[in-house]
Amino acid sequence: MIVSDAFVGKRYAVLGLARSGLATVETLAASGASVIAWDQREDARALVAGKAELGDPLEMDLHGLDAIVVSPGVPLNRHPIAARAREAGVPIIGDIELFALARPSLPPHRVVGITGTNGKSTTTALIHHIVRNAGLPARMGGNIGLPILAQEPLKAGGVYVLELSSYQIDLTYSLDCDVCVLLNITPDHLDRYDGFEGYIASKERLLAMQSADHAAVIAVDDDVTRRIAAVMPRARQVSAASVDPAAQQRWPALQGPHNAQNAAVAIAVAQALGISDANVAAALESYASLPHRMQRVAEIGGVLYVNDSKATNAASTAPALAAWPPIEGRPRIHWILGGVAKSDNLDECVASFPGIACAYTIGEAGPMFAGLLGAADVPVKECELLVTAVSEAAANARPGDIVLLSPACASFDQFRDFEARGDAFAAAVAALAEKGRTGEGA
Repeated sequence: MIVSDAFVGKRYAVLGLARSGLATVETLAASGASVIAWDQREDARALVAGKAELGDPLEMDLHGLDAIVVSPGVPLNRHPIAARAREAGVPIIGDIELFALARPSLPPHRVVGITGTNGKSTTTALIHHIVRNAGLPARMGGNIGLPILAQEPLKAGGVYVLELSSYQIDLTYSLDCDVCVLLNITPDHLDRYDGFEGYIASKERLLAMQSADHAAVIAVDDDVTRRIAAVMPRARQVSAASVDPAAQQRWPALQGPHNAQNAAVAIAVAQALGISDANVAAALESYASLPHRMQRVAEIGGVLYVNDSKATNAASTAPALAAWPPIEGRPRIHWILGGVAKSDNLDECVASFPGIACAYTIGEAGPMFAGLLGAADVPVKECELLVTAVSEAAANARPGDIVLLSPACASFDQFRDFEARGDAFAAAVAALAEKGRTGEGA
């Protein structure tokens, strides 16, 4: 874990003891800080025994604390901890801010911070892969993988690659990234912000915290990022259009226009870090996609099954649909979508409707989406359950077709999270493959 003398003798409250909260308690306690921790779950509280005093920040006296460390999932726009902290004059921070405060005590290193609405995880993993492929020590964290505080510090010359959600940016005030990335901004998480402009401002803060001599990379494929780039002359501007289609064909896990943007950004970051073009080219070819993000699950009878469960809004689904356009006018995509909708439309996906052979709706948003698609003359079947949708799609698909789970929705009506939804899709596809091997149902 990361330990720092920046926390010696200080006093913190930690609210929320999921992965990042537990890592925070470990780091602060090992660094010589006094820690008060709380979680509503008794089993979570038991995990900090001997490392922290138990106390609920909503009930205790907050005066004298150096900070309250909260999980990014705590909605500060409506959670009572925000008002209590203001009254006591105590800042609310997150684990990324603790990492930023610990940086001076770590061996010399660089930090790459990646934010945006869609593509953060893929771009973060790709940059991490490129850095490691170049032989540099690297750690990946933030909104992906292990909490950064739980990981061992890098040796001198290392690179920390951090995926940063708007929630995490809201909770940091001194993270000065050596290379800062802004991918794209489309409406999302508006229940946490004062409209779309509030959400945009959250993303912009990552750039604002940078020193003027540090590198910034902005993908200018949407109106909002172009607007931001226009007032940041020091930022390098890239776009999906800058990627050579012939080169992209050599990157099997990076197909589609959205991955062209991810690759363009990663290449620019690698150049800012001084990584050679040869190392970058080799890494792009060897990169393997993350689970639940345009993940090729199987090919059965000439039909490709793709798990894009991470696509929880229409804007993140649109690039997946665009990755397989019609061939000779024949639509090839069997699209499984639905769950808890974040909007009442699929406007970002409309351009790809001609490529959809049939849509299969599931979950709470299923009837609404079936109505929208039917009105647009897209063949649609209401399935309700994911396993039913997979079975129906498999029955209708022809060799050369794609069965694509890209829900454009959150998962919480039927699944714990998008990972559980993607795992259920993979399990249903595996069952299809097993039936094919045994001849069952033939």
